[in-house]
Amino acid sequence: MFRFDNARFVSEYEAAFGKLSEQAKEGLDFLLSQVQQDAANWRSIPQIAYGLATCRWETGRTFQPVYERGSREYFNKYEPSTQIGKDLGNTQPGDGFLYRGRGYVQITGRANYARASRELSVDLVAQPDRALEPPIAYQIGARGMSEGWFTGVRLSRYLPENGQPDYFNARRMINRLDRAEEIAESATKIEQALRQAQIATEGPEATAATGT
Repeated sequence: MFRFDNARFVSEYEAAFGKLSEQAKEGLDFLLSQVQQDAANWRSIPQIAYGLATCRWETGRTFQPVYERGSREYFNKYEPSTQIGKDLGNTQPGDGFLYRGRGYVQITGRANYARASRELSVDLVAQPDRALEPPIAYQIGARGMSEGWFTGVRLSRYLPENGQPDYFNARRMINRLDRAEEIAESATKIEQALRQAQIATEGPEATAATGT
């Protein structure tokens, strides 16, 4: 399990990216606190860095759970009559809008809401807005990346516990290579901030905490 000085990390983050709003600070602090309690999903600092870089991009740099942006008409592309809607498991008129993206990492479509419901024992099909609740949104993002919920690509494929991280191709976990270079650059800076803020631990965990 990793330990960080949250205030130091936020300071290092702001030095790299610029000043955060109070809301974004709170969101980033919450995410880093969750990470430190979640040894199951994060096995290296580069994995944590990429997870935070993904949340940074997906939330528009707010670090708060958000809706996917777009007018109601925009979400017609996800309706059951379309191929993308069928691929997302949408079956009822209105599903495109009802099961639009939500969270730190955008979960989209009836089938994905149903899977998250099963995995987390929360009925997100009946109450999709619960995917905006920070603890639930965190679990969707963390487990979704770690277990490959979004595209079938797991966090460990391009970010192995030991070895060189491939931040560019790690984007394939979420959305092919959309904005891959930009997110990779963010992950590199966030990794540096995390290492500056890392608190050494004793025993076997200390060895894991210093790995790449």
